[in-house]
Amino acid sequence: MVFRFVHTADIHLDSPLKSLALLNPELAGLIGLATRRSFIQTIDLCLEEQVDALIIAGDLYDGDQTSMKTARFLAEQLGRLHHAGIRTFIIRGNHDALSKITAQLVMPETVKVFDETAEAMSIERSARDFGVAIHGMSFAKPHAPESLLRHFAVPVPGSVNIGIMHTSLGGSPGHDLYAPCSVADLKQTGFQYWALGHIHKRSIVEDQSYAIVMPGIPQGRDINEDGSKTVSLVTVRDDRSVFVEERKTAVAQFERLRIDVSRAVDWEDLVALSKRKLEELGSGISANQIVARVEVTGTSELTWRVRRDIDLLRTELETQGSLIGNMWVEKVKVLSSQPRKIAENSAALDELASIIDQEIHGSLDFNAEMTVIADELRSQLPTELRGIFGNDKMASDSLMARFAKDGTAQVLARLHGVEGE
Repeated sequence: MVFRFVHTADIHLDSPLKSLALLNPELAGLIGLATRRSFIQTIDLCLEEQVDALIIAGDLYDGDQTSMKTARFLAEQLGRLHHAGIRTFIIRGNHDALSKITAQLVMPETVKVFDETAEAMSIERSARDFGVAIHGMSFAKPHAPESLLRHFAVPVPGSVNIGIMHTSLGGSPGHDLYAPCSVADLKQTGFQYWALGHIHKRSIVEDQSYAIVMPGIPQGRDINEDGSKTVSLVTVRDDRSVFVEERKTAVAQFERLRIDVSRAVDWEDLVALSKRKLEELGSGISANQIVARVEVTGTSELTWRVRRDIDLLRTELETQGSLIGNMWVEKVKVLSSQPRKIAENSAALDELASIIDQEIHGSLDFNAEMTVIADELRSQLPTELRGIFGNDKMASDSLMARFAKDGTAQVLARLHGVEGE
């Protein structure tokens, strides 16, 4: 008889939001609940498909969380699986290692949380079914600089062997190195399925006899986690071949919408073009809610107007999003530029831009003033939001330089608008 399970990871339940909370409290409320609603949809999928197990490959929580509301929610949802006779297998990832909930929460007896010692657990099945062994190992500390693979037991003879591990594999942009190993190393173990976690982008290596799956994050939390988000529905057939299906779980999907300003003849045309693009985006995505970052690109004389009146463009787009019904505009960014001839015809502004770039940006006095302003703003923020200015000096300096560049572009755009009018 087949063995079926759902594999997910990096759920980050009740993950605190940062910059989004400052931009739009209503939108922050929607996304703040999205991790819970996505997890509920994962539990619903398990029940609807009548799977044998749910596997969570780490980072169920999001760091040093102590809220028992999160614990109660988790217990309620896993309790739904318990009452349906569906088992749950969990390992702790780098974020879970910080959380006190894992240690304090009393789980249903059908829930297995692996500890920091690798363990192989055989699942009871009928005599006519093939055996299934689940191998797992949790992080003991937030950091695991060395491979954990050597701690895993050899495959249980005659059984389908499923390994659960939280790992960065060979490394991935935006992710620290945790429990590194290679796909080749995982293949050599002889396991039929590796349920991985940690990297938020989905990837899969498979043939009929095995699958190595990084399911990705099931619910994006900001624009850097854009695109469709899913879990894996896995079937091990009677011949022990592995079939992996991708099932959507995100209730809110982040997307980047690029609008080429060079295609617009005037402001009204640009607004109409932007609204049309927003509608096209909404019609092509099946998520309950869509959160769009609009990026204005291309080359046009309208660039100065877009920078000057970016608030008006955003209002137009937000209104259109409300009419669509499930569309939110997270931010509007201007990445477009003016034609060279415009800059040449604006000699005074061109000279001013050059002076700012060469003599002001990067000067000691300017940087000192920027630091004072940033420190003052940071001190007025709640503790959990202070990281938006960077968690170290290098990150902070890079962010300040970007702010200075964007601010200069805004000032020059306004001056150009006055000159043009």
